[in-house]
Amino acid sequence: MTAERSEFANSGNTGNISIAIDGPAGAGKSTIAKEISKRLSITYVDTGAMYRAIGLKAMRMGIDPADVRHVVPMLDGTNVSIEYVDGVQHVLLDGEDVSGLIRTEEVSHYASVISTIPEVRKKLVELQRALARVRNVVMDGRDICSYVLPDATHKFFVTAEPEVRAERRYTEYEAAGKLDGRSFDDILCEIKRRDERDSTREAAPLCPADDAVVIDTSEMNVESAVAAVLAHIG
Repeated sequence: MTAERSEFANSGNTGNISIAIDGPAGAGKSTIAKEISKRLSITYVDTGAMYRAIGLKAMRMGIDPADVRHVVPMLDGTNVSIEYVDGVQHVLLDGEDVSGLIRTEEVSHYASVISTIPEVRKKLVELQRALARVRNVVMDGRDICSYVLPDATHKFFVTAEPEVRAERRYTEYEAAGKLDGRSFDDILCEIKRRDERDSTREAAPLCPADDAVVIDTSEMNVESAVAAVLAHIG
């Protein structure tokens, strides 16, 4: 295996291709971005994993993710970095590879809440922008188009009806054995609550960028959604 750490300070490379994919939870952003990455042979950057890493640390320390007074001081002693092993992104939290520990629903909740804190976003956006300066990337996550990569070469806002997104999440969790007793209605409520939180937050609220191509995947499968994105990339 080969590993490449993210060292960006003096890259100076600003002529790269950057594909930004924004949208609400469960719309298919990550699935589409990963497939685009494979087809175009460019680096996939999962920005949500970075917020999950910060959320994991807060959870481990028993810090309320909404408690700015404790979250901000925690950031001073926190190092989030990215490592690519055979082209696959790994997220390191204070030197520990936490890639396999950040995909729980509890960590997801912490990440969603903690991402509303401006100081958290500032820390991670700097890392995300640095990645785009030195690589050809496809990057997915909330406010990627409007805030993180406002000058991206291609911008997309991928969305779907809440019920469709909830059904996808339910199927995903059921297959992975992660339902934990939740019903479809429970997951639909979670989706709607997250939509409300993400769209009304003070720091970079969720909404399509003016120059982003909006793609509604409600009636699309993965292949047709990827084809729709590629058609606009050319």
